[in-house]
Amino acid sequence: MKCMLCKNGETKPGNVTVSLNKDETVVVIKDVPADVCVNCGEYYLSSAVASDILQKAEIAASRGVEVEIIR
Repeated sequence: MKCMLCKNGETKPGNVTVSLNKDETVVVIKDVPADVCVNCGEYYLSSAVASDILQKAEIAASRGVEVEIIR
């Protein structure tokens, strides 16, 4: 797929680190499967992966965690 951000690069399967902030909680999730632009590094998540990481972030926020790192 052509990158929507830089309009030059093509995306390839890879893994990324995603950081999410909600109120006072920061959740960092490592090794998230994504399509990554070889030119600029922008990444695109599938809807299933996005739902999964959002659910993990919600759980961390509900527990009152300030910073959580998940692999």
